[in-house]
Amino acid sequence: MASSTLLLFSVFTLFFLASSSEENIPLTITLPLTSTFTSKPSMNSTVFLQELASASMSRAHYLKNGNSPNNSSRIKTPLFPRSYGYHTIPLSFGTPPQKLSYLVDTGSHVVWAPCTTHYKCINCSLSDPKNVPIFNPQLSTSSKTLSCKNPKCPGGCPSCNGNSKNCSHACPPYHLQYGSGAESGYFLLENLHLPGKTIHNFLVGCTTTGFREISTDALAGFGRSMFSLPVQMGVKKFAYCLNSHYFDDTRNSSRLIFDYRDGDTKGLSYTPFLNNPPNRKIYYYLGVKGMMIGNKLLAIPSKYLAPGSDGRGGVMVDSGDTYGYMTRPVFKIVTNELKKQMSKYRRSREVEKAFGFTPCYNFTGHKSLKIPNLIYHFTGGATMVVLGKRYFTFLPRIPFGCFSVSTDTDKTLEVIPALSIILGNYMQVNHYIEFDLKNNRLGLRPQTC
Repeated sequence: MASSTLLLFSVFTLFFLASSSEENIPLTITLPLTSTFTSKPSMNSTVFLQELASASMSRAHYLKNGNSPNNSSRIKTPLFPRSYGYHTIPLSFGTPPQKLSYLVDTGSHVVWAPCTTHYKCINCSLSDPKNVPIFNPQLSTSSKTLSCKNPKCPGGCPSCNGNSKNCSHACPPYHLQYGSGAESGYFLLENLHLPGKTIHNFLVGCTTTGFREISTDALAGFGRSMFSLPVQMGVKKFAYCLNSHYFDDTRNSSRLIFDYRDGDTKGLSYTPFLNNPPNRKIYYYLGVKGMMIGNKLLAIPSKYLAPGSDGRGGVMVDSGDTYGYMTRPVFKIVTNELKKQMSKYRRSREVEKAFGFTPCYNFTGHKSLKIPNLIYHFTGGATMVVLGKRYFTFLPRIPFGCFSVSTDTDKTLEVIPALSIILGNYMQVNHYIEFDLKNNRLGLRPQTC
């Protein structure tokens, strides 16, 4: 879930954001990758999946064409799948601690929560905007509003005509864009409580207004900026293994690991993070040497597989995008080969029209299905094998399934420099994925989560 903010930041100050209450930092902190249990959406499955497809497409369009930001050695936490296609961890801010579920989003870079008793969420169709868990700074003795003079303030003191020395204003409010949704609020300094560790003066957003968000959970940005959760924690790497969500809330969880140690992790193959285009600095870009459908190597031009200096091309890892995305030329090459290998199944134009995905198939009468693997060969030697059931979405209780990767409907979008592929969380399921911030690389291996 990529975000845009009207705030400026300097990456050179990223290590001065937060301070720990302990001199002896634990080697790791593990949190449950979990969600709080919520009721299933009050809409039929067809409308629900249409909403998810639309949200995924809006996010991909924004990532491609929206404005990018200008601006223990291990800690484990539970990681839970959510019915609306995302994953959450529990985080506790404040004194005494107030625990909320936070969406894990590697495509954005700010940590924020629905905040104050006056919080409102406008057109948030998949949640109850009147019953949103909030962080209430008035109930925390450690909550401090961020001054514009504080070096952590992204916007500085614009209302003081450049004279910040004697300025008494608060840090300017933020406005974050997430595809078709948006959030507005102001920054706080707070205590973040983790297992065996407390981080003081953590920069967290107090969101007072949301608009058209698919979820009213809080959000933890894991992107490459000074504001993100792992950077403020000072970890060298973080890793997760995503459970399948199948669009139903579940109490089963996996783990998200924050690691303060350096070095290789056993069993992982690595691919380097590539230099980002100047206007997309927070994202995790990878280079791809080749892609396959089944045993067929696809003839995809290299310009789409690694980011150029103009911002065009490249592959992005985004846990905040459900289905993922392929730019139209890549999408055509992939789906043309997929259609050849699945020619024995009957296409369903009606389902394609209803959901906006293509190709879709009617599997009536087939006792078993054979959907070829989608394989990514990354630079550095790492390989990611995505099983057919991880890039196809099957409709509940009816024998239909679709290639659930979005693409551009407007061919004119291709003239705008933009990334080529987004690896959404649906494809990442049952892979152990490590973001090695110290060594600037991604590690991965297949694993049952």
